[in-house]
Amino acid sequence: MEYDEDRELIEMDRLFDRLFPICRSITGAGLRETLNILSEYVPLEQFGVKSGTRVFDWVIPQEWVIREAVLKNPFGDTVVNFRDHNLHVLNYSEPIDKVMSLEELQPHLYSIPEKADAIPYVTSYYKKRWGFSIPHNQREQLSEGNYHAYIDSEFIDGELNYAHATLKGKSMKEILISSYVCHPSLANNELSGPITAAFLYQRLNSKPRRFSYRFVFIPETIGSISYLNKFGDALLENLHAGLVLTCLGGENALSYKESRREDSPTDLMWKHLVQYNELEGSTREFTPVNGSDERQYCSPGFNLPVGQMSRTVYADYDGYHNSLDTKEFMTIEALQQSVNELEILIEAMEWDGYYLNNTPFGEVKLDKHGLYPDFNAHGKTELFSSNDLNDHRMQLSRILMILNYSDGKHTLMEIAIKCECSIYRLIPIVKVLLNKDIISGPFDEEQNLFHRKEDLIK
Repeated sequence: MEYDEDRELIEMDRLFDRLFPICRSITGAGLRETLNILSEYVPLEQFGVKSGTRVFDWVIPQEWVIREAVLKNPFGDTVVNFRDHNLHVLNYSEPIDKVMSLEELQPHLYSIPEKADAIPYVTSYYKKRWGFSIPHNQREQLSEGNYHAYIDSEFIDGELNYAHATLKGKSMKEILISSYVCHPSLANNELSGPITAAFLYQRLNSKPRRFSYRFVFIPETIGSISYLNKFGDALLENLHAGLVLTCLGGENALSYKESRREDSPTDLMWKHLVQYNELEGSTREFTPVNGSDERQYCSPGFNLPVGQMSRTVYADYDGYHNSLDTKEFMTIEALQQSVNELEILIEAMEWDGYYLNNTPFGEVKLDKHGLYPDFNAHGKTELFSSNDLNDHRMQLSRILMILNYSDGKHTLMEIAIKCECSIYRLIPIVKVLLNKDIISGPFDEEQNLFHRKEDLIK
């Protein structure tokens, strides 16, 4: 199907509007509803892990059920209502139905003094608490007297849910795309990741692929730990590279957080593309101190080649973890730009790899293939070849470099560096050489080429 940019933008906006009102958490109906909606865009296989199940050093908590949460003032007026904004209730709040003084209530109210109009996002997944989040301006205007705090919630033995989808390629080697689906009504810090992932899936699904792809949608931290508990061995065996997608909205350029390895295929390709101005962005060092699910994928027992891609990075903008994180701040256009740029990164990784010159003994006679200049004379800088390129010998030079270093020991990115250009400048030439059967590839790993090289020698 031909790519329609305007139609995609409309569909991204529609998906956002469906997902934003849902009260998500690390378990529960909101999480399942979110996965069901995403399944309309990505053919997800869903999984459930029962409450009380041990996953490495963690235990799956009980499922949280929230029905209603209302706080009324001494005059019977509603101060906050969960139905108006689902950030108003402390996520994973235990039930309460009690009348109390303002002094008794205050420890259960959450606000941000320096962002007085914002409703904070507050959670307490693993310790029982109850509470309400309100704008600080509203909190300061509360009158003395008795308040009625009512939260209709419960904890049940249920399950934690997550989902994945795979796109098969020519290679068993996989590229992981992971994002989380557990924050309620936050735009950049929640929906930017899964929406970008969903439409990246659709783009990749519409074209031939060398690598296989694994798209994962999980509740943050406990979800990735649960996923690794089940699929960690498969990732250790097959994962070529990976990205955690988070905070991909806003006006900033992309910001990439390296994997723990610091030399994963994504680490190296990102730096290469930025250096040669194919992509604009910054690089952050890996740290386990903050971030998202890359901390779990890169935990020392797994140490997977997984980085993290953001745009407006968590904690660096006013709306982080509060109600100022809106669609207007995030913008759907920024998400589409994120898909565009991720597609560039992935295409470069698709074409990177090891190539083999099919005639490695001496130089290839390029004029047989219409790839050597038809005219060459002293004092003439223009060189013409049958593909009508007039590039002052640049194409010929790059062809010769590719052929000489297509020995199963140099990746295309390494050859591009020798050519002092981006891998993207070499991809069109590689396509020509492959079509003319002058080279073979790309191959995933150097060691896979042994038998192929033996065949060429014979």
